[in-house]
This record gives sequence, structure tokens and C-alpha cells, in this order.
Amino acid sequence: MALPVRQQMKYWGVAAAIFFLALWWLGDVILPFVLGGAVAYFLDPVADRIEAAGASRALATALITLGALLIFVLLALLVIPTLINQALALFDTVPKLLNELQRFLTTRFPDLLDDSSILRQSLTSVGETIQSKGGQLLQTALTSVGSLLNVVMLFVIVPVVAFYLLYDWDRMIAQIDDMLPRDHAPVIRNLASQIDKTLASFIRGMGTVCLILGTYYAVALMLVGLQFGLVVGAFAGLITFIPYVGALLGGAMAIGLALFQFWGDWVSIGLVAGIFVLGQVIEGNVLTPNLVGSSVGLHPVWLIFALSVFGSLFGFVGMLVAVPVAAAIGVLMRFVISQYKDSQLYRGYDSTSGPRD
Repeated sequence: MALPVRQQMKYWGVAAAIFFLALWWLGDVILPFVLGGAVAYFLDPVADRIEAAGASRALATALITLGALLIFVLLALLVIPTLINQALALFDTVPKLLNELQRFLTTRFPDLLDDSSILRQSLTSVGETIQSKGGQLLQTALTSVGSLLNVVMLFVIVPVVAFYLLYDWDRMIAQIDDMLPRDHAPVIRNLASQIDKTLASFIRGMGTVCLILGTYYAVALMLVGLQFGLVVGAFAGLITFIPYVGALLGGAMAIGLALFQFWGDWVSIGLVAGIFVLGQVIEGNVLTPNLVGSSVGLHPVWLIFALSVFGSLFGFVGMLVAVPVAAAIGVLMRFVISQYKDSQLYRGYDSTSGPRD
């Protein structure tokens, strides 16, 4: 016989409170395990496909781990240093770009930017703020990340955790399933399947889309000779998970830089703009439909809200778990709404047949 609903809510409420308390209290301590779990979850379908081809789970995990380590080493040696240097140089270049903008506006509209003009003072202030705070912010972030993601954690703990979780993934899922309360196991399995489908569509799908578009933008912008093309392309690809925002912000940055660098060379400026137009066409017609699907159940506004709340409450770890928790809450809310619409509270009474079932 199932427990009363009130008692069940009490137990589930206590479990949720313990989860959020542990997330807040442990904080950065559980970061390598969260990262390792995310990596294992992302790569589990690859391991399943290698197993389906006839390899053992151990061999599949070893092959994936070696490939991932090789890619990481290549990125650390070839891409990451250039990306950091370009980001720092971009912060230092912004005041110069704003001065050029002032000079252009002064030439075209001399009455608009006199010494006492609010617009001129604003541009000067923005440039000085970005130069003084932008580089400092990036360096502080890199320093904090460096202290947080120390060498031991980055090169030992995360790969080890990911390896063991990937190796034991199916076994862990089976053990969790065995621990489910028997009365609610079918419903929990159904909800878990929906959450997994949402996460698979969004995290794996959008992660792949962001990687492909970021690589495309960075390589294409560098090929046309745009300064800071690598950092602009990486930024545009990174925020592609928010529809249209990645292309709009990345395109605005790239075209703005192209106007200063290629002023008068309209072919190069058109190429920069065309790169983002083509990227949007590819994303909307090829990448997103095939890798993400038409519906993942995560509205962009809900996603931004979850990232903001969890980031402010739990820091970097909170931002990592924001998407899975947001997906889970979305699935649970849809389940609650469906139950409500099937209830007598929503459907009411039928005057001829009495209460509806």
C-alpha cells in the first residue's frame, strides 16, 4: 500500500532540501565530480555505439578516453593560449576603437560631439571602463579558475571520474532503478526518460551545434583576415544555445571590428557579414533540426532564468547543474499540469452524470 500523499511530499521535500543544501555547502568541492559526470553523460551514447559494434565496455571507454585526452592536449597547445591572448588584446583595443568612432562621428556630425557632449563623455567612459575592468575581469576569472581547477583536478580527477562513470554508467542506472519505490517506479521511469530525452536533445545536441558553429565562425573570420576572429567566433558559438543571440552579438562584434579594420573595403566587410548569415542558414536548416530536434522543452527565457538563479546561489557549480535541474523541473511541471487537467478540480462536475472520473 502506498504512503499517503502528504507523507510522500514530506520525504521528497526533505530529499530536495538535502540536495540543494549539499550543492550550496560543498560548492567547489564537488565541481570535478559534476564535470566528470557531465562528460560521462555526454559520451555515453558514443560508448554504446562502440559496444554495439562488438567492443567491450572497457575497450570502448578506453578508446573514448584516449581520443578525448588527445583532443584536449591539442586544444591546450594550439588554441587556448591564442584565445586568451586575443581576448586580452581585444579589451585593450576597445578604447582605440571608441576613439576612432568618436573621430568618425566628429567628422560627420561636428556639432554632435563637442567637448561637453554627453555622448562623447559616455564613449570615453565606456572605453576606459572596458580597458581597466575588462582585462582585469578576464585575468581575475582566469586566476580564480586556475586556483579552482588546479592541475591535479584538471588533469587527474576529472578524467578519472569521467572514466569510471562512463565505464559503470549502465550498471549505475540499473542500481538506481532497483532502488526506486515500487509503487512509483513506472511513473519515475517515464519522467526520467523524458528528462533524459530533453537533456540529450539540448546538452548533446546544442553542445554539438555550438562546437560546430564556433569552429566555423572562428576559422572563417580568421581566413578573411579579421583581427580577434578567433575570440569573436568562439564567443558567438558559445552562446548559440540562446536562439538568435549568438548570431546577433557575434555578428555585431565581428561587423563592428570589420568596419574599423576594413573601412572602404566593402568586399571584406560583406564577407564578414555573409559568414554569420550563412551560419544562421546552416544552423536553422541543417544543424538544429538534425542534432537538437524541433522541441526540447526548454524555453530560452526559462533557461536564462535558471542559469541566473543557480549561478547567483551556487556559483560556477550552480551554472553547471542549472540546465539539468531546469529540464527536470520542466518535465515535472508538465506532468503536474497533465495530472491537474485529468483531475476533478479542473474538469469539474457533469450535471447529468455526476463527478467525472
